[in-house]
Amino acid sequence: MTTHEKLLALLQANNARYQLMEHEATGKCEAVAAIRGTAVGQGAKALVCHVKGNGIKQHVLAVLPADCQADLTKVAFAVGGRRASLASPAEVDLLTGCVFGAIPPFSFHPDLKLVVDPLLFTRFDEIAFNAGLLERSVILNTQDYQAIFGGEVASLIL
Repeated sequence: MTTHEKLLALLQANNARYQLMEHEATGKCEAVAAIRGTAVGQGAKALVCHVKGNGIKQHVLAVLPADCQADLTKVAFAVGGRRASLASPAEVDLLTGCVFGAIPPFSFHPDLKLVVDPLLFTRFDEIAFNAGLLERSVILNTQDYQAIFGGEVASLIL
């Protein structure tokens, strides 16, 4: 099952309120927001990070509003580590089954811990994100995302 298929199955199983869109593939937050007709800040940017230190070796899927920058130190601290770096393209593929820019804000891999910045839950009634593919997006009710995301919440932004 692809990440795209797992995502849609999860949303359907939880009766989530969402819209699936097909569009031109683009990796830029601003460009895809314009195509979706959403604000850049509605975008859920998902970054695969490798956290180390304090005896921790953990991959983290850090999710934050697309108009914000991740603070990698905060990402590390969120899981008890000391430092974080972005994962390699090979690690991203292994842990998400996606390319950079197509990662949805859900983890389907047991070794990928999901941590979401709380700002994502408070600014908009809907969030938007790529659905495991660069040419497909989901616009999802924020409350539904908060109810089913299955991760932790921690401050991750600069």
